[in-house]
Amino acid sequence: MSLPPEIVARLLADPALPGEFAQLCDCGGRRAGTPSEQAALSLLRRLGTSATGRDPVVLPTPYAGWDASEASLHLVEAIRNVALPCLPLLRSVSTPDGGLEAEVLPVGRGTEEEFAAADDALRGRIALVRHEYMFAAGHVHRRRKYGWALERGAAGFLIEGPLPVAAVAGSTGRGGEAGIPALGVSPEAAARLAPRGSVLSRARIVLRAEEQDAATETILFDVPGEGAGWVVLSAHLDGHDPAESAMDNASGVAVALAVARALAPYAGRFRRGLRLALFSAEEWALTGSRTYLDGLPRDERDAIALNVNLDSVAGAGRLTALCSGFPALGGFVRDVSARAGLPVGVHMPLMENSDHANFAAHGIPALRLVAGFDEPGSNLRHVLTAADTRDKVAVSELRVSSLAAAALVWQGLTAPSETLAHLR
Repeated sequence: MSLPPEIVARLLADPALPGEFAQLCDCGGRRAGTPSEQAALSLLRRLGTSATGRDPVVLPTPYAGWDASEASLHLVEAIRNVALPCLPLLRSVSTPDGGLEAEVLPVGRGTEEEFAAADDALRGRIALVRHEYMFAAGHVHRRRKYGWALERGAAGFLIEGPLPVAAVAGSTGRGGEAGIPALGVSPEAAARLAPRGSVLSRARIVLRAEEQDAATETILFDVPGEGAGWVVLSAHLDGHDPAESAMDNASGVAVALAVARALAPYAGRFRRGLRLALFSAEEWALTGSRTYLDGLPRDERDAIALNVNLDSVAGAGRLTALCSGFPALGGFVRDVSARAGLPVGVHMPLMENSDHANFAAHGIPALRLVAGFDEPGSNLRHVLTAADTRDKVAVSELRVSSLAAAALVWQGLTAPSETLAHLR
């Protein structure tokens, strides 16, 4: 069944979408554990109720809390030390008292092969790698690079951002295990730290971080269908300090609200229910959604027929569905989006870069809808920097994403059970 014309009209004319996107950006970066995140949680409890006509189910979500009170990086030279801009990566460990001083060894992109080639040369040194455009086939995630540096005995970890002047943010992916101090830096800082001929530069890192048990929220809004089962429409609300986290992921949350608002009045036509799931602590190695899914009884997980996860759905004009390795899901996306007149690209291999990965790990057909895949010149290149701001997002991109997401969710809600069973 194609998306009904009246729903298309609702989405194209939805007056709330631009304003809700702006309200989320107004909250700031929304890093988990900050007043900015708390403001967003409060806002979304209200906006979700308005969109769905349902009261929220709020699930306390524990995670490994962290905050950095000091972070600095200096190039150590014979005459003077030069301060370089930096950002601490989430869950980085502190330096020893007095800081960490060591030689800096560049490891290129930071692929597994490059780390293997560096081998024992990294021991006791600070590894310097490059941040990659994240929305691309062949992307090597920062958390893997950090892990390889740790395995090779590096004393510290630096990752060079993609844009002039801007230090890059991100997470180490570390839990409570041992780690090394980790910072994001700018390209200019990385250039200053490059070797001079055969002589490695020396750097001094000072990082003061506190770790403590913390809790955030998972917010659910359930719109029941005629029968059993659910389609989960998800997005993460948390982000990073440097900017507004507009593309990543105010865009996904605002579009999810718009889709829920357009579909909720048609609940009586659904074979199965719609669950709007808003996660936090996604930037903390996908902790929010993992905790939610791990805590569900088996029969409740089995009742989830499909997950449509919206993450960074604006900032470029072209959309792609990351289909988590489910062979039939790519055909499902192509068919639905073609009938909607909004062709969506398909990338089949699992990419563990958003909450859909946790659904897929439990055998649930799951996709991430993302803008700018394999378009490194798009505005998505600004994600994780201070330039991830609302001016990078066009309202037309939000509306197109809402149409594509609604078409996929509608098909999930209305398709015969055997159609969705085939996706597993």
